[in-house]
Amino acid sequence: MSEDADDTDGAGHGDGPDHPFDIVPPAAIRDGTATDDYFLRTERALDGAGRNPHVVAEVTLGQFPSGDPHLFSGIEDAVHLFEDLPVDVHALAPGTFFDGGPVVRIEGPYRSFARHETSLLGFLSQATAFATAAHGLRRAAPETPVVSFGARHLHPSLAAVLERSALLAGLDGFSHVAAGEVLGREATGTMPHALVICFGRGEQEAAWRAFDEHVDAGVARTALVDTYSDEVDEAIRAAEAVDGLSGIRLDTTGSRRGDFRHICREVRWELDARGHEDVDVFVSGGLEAEDLRELRDVVDGFGVGGAISDADPVDFGLDIVAVEGEPAAKRGKLSLPKQVYRTPDGAHHLGLAREEGPPDGEALLEPVVADGEVLTDFDLDESIERAREDAELVFDVA
Repeated sequence: MSEDADDTDGAGHGDGPDHPFDIVPPAAIRDGTATDDYFLRTERALDGAGRNPHVVAEVTLGQFPSGDPHLFSGIEDAVHLFEDLPVDVHALAPGTFFDGGPVVRIEGPYRSFARHETSLLGFLSQATAFATAAHGLRRAAPETPVVSFGARHLHPSLAAVLERSALLAGLDGFSHVAAGEVLGREATGTMPHALVICFGRGEQEAAWRAFDEHVDAGVARTALVDTYSDEVDEAIRAAEAVDGLSGIRLDTTGSRRGDFRHICREVRWELDARGHEDVDVFVSGGLEAEDLRELRDVVDGFGVGGAISDADPVDFGLDIVAVEGEPAAKRGKLSLPKQVYRTPDGAHHLGLAREEGPPDGEALLEPVVADGEVLTDFDLDESIERAREDAELVFDVA
């Protein structure tokens, strides 16, 4: 696309068979036309004035440490904005907790990266929100499996971002098939109410048996047991209908739920009383972190959706802090390049990059792009382990 793209009429998804959905194509993200129009106009103004200063810009969430940690994610995609551009980029590693100060620092001719600000902030804001929310669930149920069911609440183009962030935060799985193909991980899940409804009221056993007989043998046999009758009734019927049933799932509508903890305990009791101690109890349906804390000792796993996918995007901002080596931050921002540090007590410290950090402090902003060359491929397993280790420092996990 040309730099005059901001003056087009913005034709929509009905503009031919190649655009059946309202999805901005990767090519537009790459070339920087996935941007706010004022950046393209800024380019014209700078070009016309013959100006392209060497700058340092930083992405921040607040200027000083606040004591409210977020889990950094999204840089895995964002670095590719800077491929083959004459810039150097430092960033936190994915899986790092931060509570203020810069998370990304960019240095180079401003004109070379100005138009990428919109996509950069979008990559970081959404993914960090998902990861932070997912980690809140992980902390609420540290020993109980938690699976991300949130893709249905999002535009499908964000599904892999959601599921990667959930895994980064330490969750145990996710449900979205195409996201799994992107991430090289296998999706997981149980069955929907629709399967049971297709067989009809009173025919729940037929639905559960059809799942058992026709779904791949490697899939856990977990029956949904609250479609038409009492949860205890359907749980017992499912356990008796399917040999080797691995679990049941309660997804009871909130208006019918009542004392959900009591229901879970009752289901567990009645299964055990009939010799079905090996049938696990999973729960889902509008769960929040406080629900996981309340139920974690009486169930065997959770499926959580909106508590992750509905997280408000993190309000990152990008600001120039130096121009041609001189302080240049706007009012309310801090001038000059900075570094952030993790100390052994889990604290997060901020200082000027030109100065030494605190004793025993680990510098967290690391080079990720050097003169347009991406320096790392951000292994997901390494990021998951980093988040786990960093959480042990930052939070009281006893």
